[in-house]
Amino acid sequence: MKKMFFITLAILFLCPAMVNAGELENIKIAVAANGKSAQASVSNMAAKCPYYLIFNNKGELIEVVDNPYRNASGGAGPLAANFLAQRGITTVIAGNFGSKMVNTLENKSITHFEFKGIAENAVKKVL
Repeated sequence: MKKMFFITLAILFLCPAMVNAGELENIKIAVAANGKSAQASVSNMAAKCPYYLIFNNKGELIEVVDNPYRNASGGAGPLAANFLAQRGITTVIAGNFGSKMVNTLENKSITHFEFKGIAENAVKKVL
């Protein structure tokens, strides 16, 4: 009986760890950036930044994407948020976010963080 109790406890403690590990594998972080390298500065404008740097769950830069909405005359926030959601982004980092972009990110279950500094450092802090 005691053995069964301890096995049950072990399973209960291991399952959340496995779920968290699975969630970590699916993380894709987009950093609004002013340049195309991990050492680029984080852009103050989430929706109208020149580039999005895409990092994996290990903090490695895996892709650089030109922001197609950087010159939009209106509605850049929701458009950019939808664009990132379609790319499977789970977290967005920028210097500042507009309220419409925040609303769209939240509706898509994408977390967002404000950060000033270097893109690579922002990703390390989030991870």
